[in-house]
Formats: sequence, C-alpha cells, structure tokens
Amino acid sequence: MRYEIVVLRRKSSDDKPYEQSFLYESEGSADTVAAFLISINKDLKDPISWECSCLQKKCGACAMVINGRPCLACDCKLSDIQINGKIRIEPLRKFPVIRDLICDRSVLWENLKSIRAWAEDDVKLKEDKDAILFDSGKCLQCGCCLEICPNFCSEGKFMGMSAMVPVSGLLQKLTPEQSRALRREYSSHIYAGCGKSLSCQNICPIGLDIEKLMVNSNAIVLWKHLFM
Repeated sequence: MRYEIVVLRRKSSDDKPYEQSFLYESEGSADTVAAFLISINKDLKDPISWECSCLQKKCGACAMVINGRPCLACDCKLSDIQINGKIRIEPLRKFPVIRDLICDRSVLWENLKSIRAWAEDDVKLKEDKDAILFDSGKCLQCGCCLEICPNFCSEGKFMGMSAMVPVSGLLQKLTPEQSRALRREYSSHIYAGCGKSLSCQNICPIGLDIEKLMVNSNAIVLWKHLFM
C-alpha cells in the first residue's frame, strides 16, 4: 500500500518547524513508522533525526506523536494508523524540541532525582506486594503519558505519571518511617497536581494499569501508613 506521510521537521530548537511530505510504498502490512523512517533516511541528503534503540517496545526512545496520538514508532503499524492513506508524524509537544523528532526529555529523570526516588537503606519486600512492584518497574519513561496529560508541563510542579509509576513500587518497599520524605514529595508533586482525568490510562504503550498503581499509591501516602 502507498502512504502519504508528512513529517514535521525542525533543523534546531531555534528554527521554525516545517513540513516535509513523502510517498512511501509499504513492503508489507507489518511495516511500522520506525521502518518508514529507517527506509526513507537511506535516500535523504538531510536525514530525519529521531531516536531509537531496541525497536522492540522496550526502551521508549522512539516516542513521538503520530496522527495526533503519542506512541512508539516501533509499535505503530502504518496500516493500523493511516487515515485514508495519510499519516502525520510530529515530535512530542510537551518537551523542548532539539531537532526534527528528537525532544529533550531529561525532565523525566530530573524529576525522579529531585524527589529522591530511591531507597536510602536496605528494604525487605512482603510477597503480597510483588505484583505492584513488578508493574512499577515496567515503565519505559517514554513520556507518552505526559504528552496526553492536561495537567503536565515540563516547567511545572506536577511531575505526572512518569514519576508516579516508579515511585509506586518504592512506596511498597519502604516502611512508613523510611517513606516519610518521599510521601511528602509525592503529595506535593504528584497527588496535588493530578486532575484524575486518567487520560494517561489508555495511552501507555506497554499497557500499564496506571489507575491501579495510582489508587494504591494514593492510599499509602494519604492514610495507609497510619495503620501500618
């Protein structure tokens, strides 16, 4: 099948964005946006800049906006996302654009560092907490949930679900005494800013049950520690 694909490009963060259109002949129904970018770059004098690593939906590097929806390029089949044979590819809009489809997502890591989202001491985990801990460790830190979130901006106080998910596992590990500082940070930077719209719930590329993790973490932060 032939597709008309428009890529929103930008030579640098200071330059104005411009559109570049391509006609792409798919080699099969399994062709993805990542496959298109790899193929088209072979013939371009000025290749489209984008990030990728595993190309297997395990690293989150290739997050971008495709036909208005944040997703991973390696996970988006052209045949599934096309609208009358047309596809539009843009960089994530909630983060500063560096070049073409590459954005500066360092705020995700800086947020985790600022709230000290790690265990200071050795911890023991009860068996009944394994499921939450396992799910919290799956987060790719791709930023798709933040792209769709109406409450998040990269300069704001609210850190969003990319911070909540890894912290949710840590809250399961720590004792009430160990988690006191983290609970304060969670309350200020995650709970207080979330509008509970759950727009992130169905956007996660790996299908995390964000609502379950959030409800469990909110309970620990707000009242469970009183009875532990």
